[in-house]
Amino acid sequence: MLDMIIRGGEVVTPQDVGNYDIAVKGEKISAVAAPNTLSDGDAKRTVDASGKIVMPGGIDPHVHMHHPWIKPDGETMITAGPDQVGKAALYGGTTTLIDFAYWREEQTALEAIEAREKDFKGRSYCDYAYHIMLHSEPPHTFTGQLAEAIQAGHPTLKIFTTNILPGRTGRMIDFGDIWEAFKVLAEVGGLGVIHAEDHDIVMHMYDKLIREGRVGFEHLNEAHNALSEDLSFRRILRLAENVPGTALYMMHVSAATGVKAISEARAKGLPIYGETLHQYMLYTAEDYKRPNGQIYHTYPSLKSAEDQKALWDGTLTGDINCVATDELCCTLKEKTLGNRIDDTTGGNSGVEPRLAVMYTEMVNRRGYSLSQYVDLVSTNAAKVMGLYPRKGAIAAGSDADITVLDPSRRGKVTASELHETDYTPWEGHDIFAWPEMTILRGKVVVEGKSFSGDTNDGQLLTRKIPADILSGPAL
Repeated sequence: MLDMIIRGGEVVTPQDVGNYDIAVKGEKISAVAAPNTLSDGDAKRTVDASGKIVMPGGIDPHVHMHHPWIKPDGETMITAGPDQVGKAALYGGTTTLIDFAYWREEQTALEAIEAREKDFKGRSYCDYAYHIMLHSEPPHTFTGQLAEAIQAGHPTLKIFTTNILPGRTGRMIDFGDIWEAFKVLAEVGGLGVIHAEDHDIVMHMYDKLIREGRVGFEHLNEAHNALSEDLSFRRILRLAENVPGTALYMMHVSAATGVKAISEARAKGLPIYGETLHQYMLYTAEDYKRPNGQIYHTYPSLKSAEDQKALWDGTLTGDINCVATDELCCTLKEKTLGNRIDDTTGGNSGVEPRLAVMYTEMVNRRGYSLSQYVDLVSTNAAKVMGLYPRKGAIAAGSDADITVLDPSRRGKVTASELHETDYTPWEGHDIFAWPEMTILRGKVVVEGKSFSGDTNDGQLLTRKIPADILSGPAL
């Protein structure tokens, strides 16, 4: 007997959008059939999704949970973990999150994964995976350790080309070490996930702004500027071009210059993929001037309306493939403690409203198809990150990660109705749909306002990047 049949909805499948019956048995989708093919008597439960949109669970490929962050007074805070953020994600229709494992000098790459698991195992409501985050001055043995980790199912390597803030160390990787890492990625089938900013330009602008007394956070877009994105993207992409087989995922693209650099690399047939964040698509540097303007910020900075337009255009040309959050969940007090260009907290509390906000902006306001929308918030991330078709698809054999959206829902995003923290940068934003049911591997974890998830539900996902993703721009 089946565990569940979902029928009557507008189902977004890999092939099309149509009215299908979805059969769930155990943790998997066992069939996607023509409407009314399956009998209610064949299942323990039938869900009537008439008038609703049935889509694969959202995937956020860029989050930071249980993450250390230095407060302006030098104290280290730890942001909300996979229990709090994962619960909010499920309420918002997202079922898979990809975080980071911090590869310290005294560890091997696999030991870094094991250490990070202490923060997640038995504490995560969502399924999850890790990007390995390389830190400055890796040991000479790091290439062999990286290869070992990729072969063990952890194929994505986070690389910074800047330390981001003055006085900070430990993030930026020298280009020689990046070069060596790219050789391993190309040989073993890994994917570089890149935070690219030009360190010299960023630090020059910090020095200049501080010297001129323009230290308020509203000037962050001058420090983390479009020129920095242009120079850094082109340099890292040129390096990748010189190591044949290197595939890259450019994280949090914020400027038109970054979109253009990705577009030109893809036109050469290079396997380059672009991610932006929903706050870059809907907020600009002008929003820093609003009350508590820090809540809109992450690194790199918000840019101009022209940059914003380029990001939207990039989602249609294929140069921007995923919309993520750069989730970093803390309280409003913590988020606004820093108010200078050199101490403002990055990251955003955004994982819960992401699907609803982007449905409103893409489908309702800009006329995107349901397939385009689902690609950008779920399927493309699954494909690029080596999770597809287990994740990101409503298809026989896929995990039964299913979100049922109600497109008749109207209202505003309100922090008091969310489950992340005491503020949201999306306060007052229109919504024209909201998840009414979220299913994680066959288990109904959210139904209306009811939550039945468990911190033992989340599983660590091992991955392998597909050959087509590695060999050229497959999306």
